[in-house]
Amino acid sequence: MKNKIYFITILLVSFLIASCESDDDLNYQTDFENSQEAWLDFKESSNNSYKYVVSGGSVFTSYGWETTITVSNGVIIERDFKYTSGAENFIPVDQLEWTENENDINNSEHEHTSAFSALTLDEIYDKAKEVWLIKRDNATTYFEIENNGLISTCGYFENGCMDDCFIGITIKSITAL
Repeated sequence: MKNKIYFITILLVSFLIASCESDDDLNYQTDFENSQEAWLDFKESSNNSYKYVVSGGSVFTSYGWETTITVSNGVIIERDFKYTSGAENFIPVDQLEWTENENDINNSEHEHTSAFSALTLDEIYDKAKEVWLIKRDNATTYFEIENNGLISTCGYFENGCMDDCFIGITIKSITAL
């Protein structure tokens, strides 16, 4: 009888642990789906014309930056970049802030590697689903929706990484044009 109770207890504890893990995955899935629905509503109401600001920085070098992507009718028409703090001492002045127009974006001749990639929100939601939110045993995943239900933070930190380890996106704001 004692072995039977022990077996049932182990079985129940295992079930509870497994169901907790599924709930976390389910929460990300549900939150992502709700956010994607909010995105599709926003996309329609804004005629797929919007501006969003991605922020980032480095703990190691103590600088901050922002990239603003402007999309008109589903096409990226401008990418602005600026360092917001800490870069003045080690970044050339002509690289502290710049703007690319539609013809310069992703053009290797005018390549700017310091900025966030020029992506539409459709592409960001695709990347979130296919890259950033994939379950990894060696990482902690984050997904937040603070921009009126739209994606605000999405990505992961690999376990054991010490500096500048976040792989993903942090969107400060999203506004219709």
